[in-house]
Amino acid sequence: MPSLFSTLRRSDPSLEDYAGLVSEYGLAQGFGALTQTMQGDTAEPAGTGFVSYVAHAYKANAIVAACELTRLMLFAQVRFGFRRRNRSNDRPGDLFHTDRLALLDRPWPNGTTSDLLARMIQDADFAGNAFQTIVNGRMHRLRPDYVSIILGSDLEPDDPDTAIDSHVVGFFYDPPGRGRSRVLLPHEVAHFAPSPDPLANYRGMSWLTPVLREVRADGAMTKHQSRFFANAASPNMAIKYDASLDEPRVRRFVDLFKEQHEGLGNAYRTLHLGGGADPTVIGRDFQQMDFRATRAAGEDRIAAAAGVHPTIVGITDGLAGSSLNEGNFQASRRLVADRTLRFLWGNAASSLATLVDVPARAELWYDSRDVPFLQEDEKDAADIQFQHAQTIRHLIDSGYDPDAVIEAVTNGDMTILVGQHSGLFSVQLQEPGAGQSAEDTDTGGNGAGDPGRARAHARQLAAGRTT
Repeated sequence: MPSLFSTLRRSDPSLEDYAGLVSEYGLAQGFGALTQTMQGDTAEPAGTGFVSYVAHAYKANAIVAACELTRLMLFAQVRFGFRRRNRSNDRPGDLFHTDRLALLDRPWPNGTTSDLLARMIQDADFAGNAFQTIVNGRMHRLRPDYVSIILGSDLEPDDPDTAIDSHVVGFFYDPPGRGRSRVLLPHEVAHFAPSPDPLANYRGMSWLTPVLREVRADGAMTKHQSRFFANAASPNMAIKYDASLDEPRVRRFVDLFKEQHEGLGNAYRTLHLGGGADPTVIGRDFQQMDFRATRAAGEDRIAAAAGVHPTIVGITDGLAGSSLNEGNFQASRRLVADRTLRFLWGNAASSLATLVDVPARAELWYDSRDVPFLQEDEKDAADIQFQHAQTIRHLIDSGYDPDAVIEAVTNGDMTILVGQHSGLFSVQLQEPGAGQSAEDTDTGGNGAGDPGRARAHARQLAAGRTT
C-alpha cells in the first residue's frame, strides 16, 4: 500500500482529498504509514500537508488568510537580543546587543529579521515545523515538506521511535531531483515547532489540522453564497407542470425560464408562468437560515485555533456588538499578546539559539519594546516600575542596604535582604528618647551643653552609620 507521504508528493491534492487521506491512514496512528527515503520508524516526515494547506486553505480561504496574516504581521515585528542571567539566582536580567546577532539582523542579502520571522511562522503554521540552517555565512530556509527528522537510540537502534532514549541524530533534506539529498547534524539546524504533535516525538503540528472541517465548511458556504447569487439571488424552487403538457413543450419552457431568470443579470425580474406551471419554493434565503450566524461560528473556531481573537483579526463576530469598546479591545489585544505572541517569540528565540554564538551567562531572547501592538504593555511596565521605586525607597528608609534592596525588588526575592540591614531605623520608628543617656536628655539629647561631648556624640553617630 502506498504511503500517505508518497501520495501527497506525487500530486497536489485538494483540501477535501487531504482530509480523506488523513481519515484513511488515521490521525490516531500519528501518520504511522508515512515513509520517505528514510524507511521504517527512523524518521519523522515534517511537512506532510504543507502543499495542500497552502494551496487550498491559505490561498483559497479568506478567513485562514486573515488569521495567518495577523499572526505573521505581529510575530515578525520583534528583534532579537541577548538577555543576561543574574549570577545570584539565575533569573533573567537586562537585554543587550552585540555583533554576534548580525546573522539574525541580516540573515541574507537584503533580508531582515522580519523577513526571517515571516518565513518561519508560515512554515510552522502550515507544516508544523520550520527549519533554518547556515550555508556560507548566510541563513537558509529548508522547505519543511522536504525535511525528515532522523531519530536514533543507543538502547534500541532498530526501533528508535519508541525507545526510551529516542533522540534526534540529524535532519534529512530531500528536495526533488536526483543527488540533491543531504544530511544535517542537529547543531546545524534551527528547528522551530511551536505546536508539538502529540503523536510524534519531535515533529510539530499545523494549527489548521484540528479545524480542517471548519475550513472545508467555510469554503462550502462560500460556494453556496456564490451559487445563490448565480441563480438570481433567489431561493431554490420546484415548478410543477400540468399533466397534459408533453415533454418537448416542457423542455422548451425550461430553456426559456433559464434564459430569462437565471444569472445575476436577471435577478429580481418578475416571474411569468403559463401552461399550468406552478412554482413552489423548496429552499431558504440567507435570512431564514441565519447564514451570518452560522458562518460566524465557523470563523470563530478557525480564529481560536490560530490563537488570534476575532476582534484583532477583524472578522464577523470581532466587529459586532461591544467587541470594539476600548476595554474589550484592550482585553482582546492582551490575550493575543500574552497567550500567543510571547510564547511564539520565546520559542523562536530558543530555536534560533542553535545557530548563534550566545555569550556566557546569557541567552538569546526577543526584544519587543518597539512593537506598536504592545505599547499598552509598556505603559503597564512603567506603572510596575513606579511601584518598584516606591518599594525601594521605603526599604532604604527603613534601614536596608540600597544595593541589596534594588537587587531584591528587581528579582522579586526578598530573602536577599537577610543580613543586609544597617541597624539604623527611621526616627519615626523609635520611641522618643530611645538610646539617649540621662545626661544627653538634660542637654537636649545631643550634648549641646558641652561642646566636647557634642562632638563625641556626633562621632558616635557617624561611626554607627558607616557600620
